[in-house]
Amino acid sequence: MTNSVNTNYGAMVALQNLNKTNMQLQTTQNRINTGLQVANAKDNGGIYAIAQRMRSDVSAYGVVQDSLNRGISTTDVTLAAGEAISDLLIEMKEKALAAGDTSLDTPSRVALNEDFKALRDQIATIVENAEFNGLNLIDGSATNGFIALANADGSKTITVGTENLSLSGTIVTLTSTASFGTATAASDIASQIATSLENVNSALARLGTKSKALEIHQTFVTKLSDALESGIGNLVDADMAKESAKLQSLQVKQQLGIQALSIANSAPQSVLSFFR
Repeated sequence: MTNSVNTNYGAMVALQNLNKTNMQLQTTQNRINTGLQVANAKDNGGIYAIAQRMRSDVSAYGVVQDSLNRGISTTDVTLAAGEAISDLLIEMKEKALAAGDTSLDTPSRVALNEDFKALRDQIATIVENAEFNGLNLIDGSATNGFIALANADGSKTITVGTENLSLSGTIVTLTSTASFGTATAASDIASQIATSLENVNSALARLGTKSKALEIHQTFVTKLSDALESGIGNLVDADMAKESAKLQSLQVKQQLGIQALSIANSAPQSVLSFFR
């Protein structure tokens, strides 16, 4: 090997190795700082693209979960109102049946009729107030019901249909002015209430089925979102134990590289000994 003061090949090699070690050390420190093995496209373009697409799906499923939660809350309010209406119809039927007793005196029938009308008006109040987030599924104002998102691209939905439980409707056939003054009228109204009660219970069954479907799908979407997040972690998360060990190794290697460069830089000084 030629001894030269112009060219120090050993120093160049030592510097190259030290620079390589410094780059590896910087990479390891970035992984420790961010907790990510693939933090940007420069680290691994293919993995980064896959992870970003999966992050987009996770974000979309968050929107789906919000939509499903609103649907569940809307149907819960609707079911609560429907169940209250069903209970009121049972009480109204009881009043009408009692008033249909021909042996009952007129003052008693009038008192029963007053109770009946109070319960009737309460149905209208419940229907009017069975609203969540501006949507009422039982007053006839909603035409399309509630449409909840079911997948990440919005191509699939779950629809909760409307059930008009207003008085004088197709489900609650009892009119908003229904009352009785005679035993015969009371018996006729009791028959109408029985039909309305069956209709309401059928409507509640349909709403209950949709509510259950929303809850099942909400659970599925939550699990799917969790699985995607776990998958992203498997792709991009750094193994902190491994990176910690690697950091210590590279720090030692860096110190040795500095010493090697120092030794290589001092090599040309040996040329002076030839001129003594």
